[in-house]
Amino acid sequence: MALSSAPGPIGIFDSGYGGLTILHGIRQLLPQYDYLYLGDNARAPYGPRSFDVVYEFTLQAVTRLFEMGCHLVILGCNTASAKALRTIQQNDLPKLDAERRVLGIIRPTAEVIGSLTNNRHVGIFATEGTIKSESYNLEIHKLYPDIQVSGVACPFWVPLVEYNEADSPGADYFVKKRIDQLLTLDPQIDTIILGCTHYPILLPKIHKYIPRGIRIISQGEYVASSLQQYFERHPDMEQRCTKNGKTRYLTTENPEKFQESAQLFLHEPVEVENITLG
Repeated sequence: MALSSAPGPIGIFDSGYGGLTILHGIRQLLPQYDYLYLGDNARAPYGPRSFDVVYEFTLQAVTRLFEMGCHLVILGCNTASAKALRTIQQNDLPKLDAERRVLGIIRPTAEVIGSLTNNRHVGIFATEGTIKSESYNLEIHKLYPDIQVSGVACPFWVPLVEYNEADSPGADYFVKKRIDQLLTLDPQIDTIILGCTHYPILLPKIHKYIPRGIRIISQGEYVASSLQQYFERHPDMEQRCTKNGKTRYLTTENPEKFQESAQLFLHEPVEVENITLG
């Protein structure tokens, strides 16, 4: 596969819509760059899928974004970051193009958590796949061995968001249930990471049932500042990213459905193109 060496947009990949919260955070801080967002909505959710399947799907998306001119791809999906990132970085990048880079969103969140928790008791809400992978536990303990990490899988939270039920009375039951479950595991938790990019849409419900004094961490702003620091350390990569302030959206699903749902995350109308992977 011959890849163009010309500068291109920053690629952001997610299994669905959640990565739009990452895109939004990055664009708030770094609006000058061009972005190419790819949502594999036709095959979402990734959370319950096996490591092998998530890896296969993620590699297909990364390869396509490389072919479309991206030199840097961010996996704006916790499940893909947990289940596919390391293998792609170690095994596939050397074959595809050793000069290109794929970054995840778990490590940037783990890096800042030490400065955000006061009592070193941290909770994680995430998909089943991310919790089972223990990626957050591993990344946090590499940097902060003293932090106690407790995680709970929230299998119904993504469908609540994707089907536009995040504000519905029915969402209260599922949100409160998981909050109670997490705080039963460790009543001393003072900081909770939303380890799935869909979950910030549920913040009004989460704040309703979370005891006062517990800090809730959404990933967008921390991934954005991590990317800014990455560019400062790697000016050669920064120069390979075009700067026209434009964003292009691709989906493997129905573009009209994506447009409708994207407005929940971005609060602005978007134009979307259909794409096929695999």
